[in-house]
Amino acid sequence: MKLHILGCGDAFGSGGRNNSGYLVETEERLFLLDCGPTTLLAMKRAGFSPTRLAAVFLSHLHGDHCGGLPFFFADYLHDHPRERPLHIAGPQGTEERVRGLFQLMFGDRLEPRELPPTEFHLLEPEREKIIDGIQLLPFRVPHQVREISLGLKVAYGGKTLLYSGDSAWTDQFITHSRGADLFLCECCFFARETPNHMNYRKLEENLARLECKSILLTHLGEEMLARRDGVKVRCAEDGMVIEI
Repeated sequence: MKLHILGCGDAFGSGGRNNSGYLVETEERLFLLDCGPTTLLAMKRAGFSPTRLAAVFLSHLHGDHCGGLPFFFADYLHDHPRERPLHIAGPQGTEERVRGLFQLMFGDRLEPRELPPTEFHLLEPEREKIIDGIQLLPFRVPHQVREISLGLKVAYGGKTLLYSGDSAWTDQFITHSRGADLFLCECCFFARETPNHMNYRKLEENLARLECKSILLTHLGEEMLARRDGVKVRCAEDGMVIEI
């Protein structure tokens, strides 16, 4: 299994980085964790055809994490038709949000536009799901107040990847890190404390409690980028490829 970092920036493109998009490559299939607006571009730049994509798993419905899907739909409708449906899974409201985005960006004002072949799946906290052979355990994380944001524990082919999505620190990361080959952890800030994003100081306090084999920090904001010389954990870069 390989993890391709298509985008590891925040919503504001800090450091000139792409928005969130993480492509998991296995011998049998490709799937995405989140799909920010720059994801299709980055995927093609990395040499992957979008028709190979089997599934997209969304941690939450903010634009920098799901706003790239309309570009995939347009590609499938005009340049590279799909033979099999694309599986899209996310929290409550995913299908409505994704359909609305496509209509807003590429639709006809007077007539709703149909998507290319797509199957939507609901991800509910603490309820395991298997989608196209990929095992998922979603769990709620502290990011949004009224809407649900998810962390995702993903297992396939004997490998396990833990993805925080966007989240402040939660002890759930200790529980779900057990047995994970890689923890892909957002770390937007270095020391700044907010209720909805991770900072490195808080993560550093808890590193010894995490029981994963390795950690990669992502979703890096300006403060984190400016102080990464003081960071002892590996940080993601756009275009990085990680063997899991």
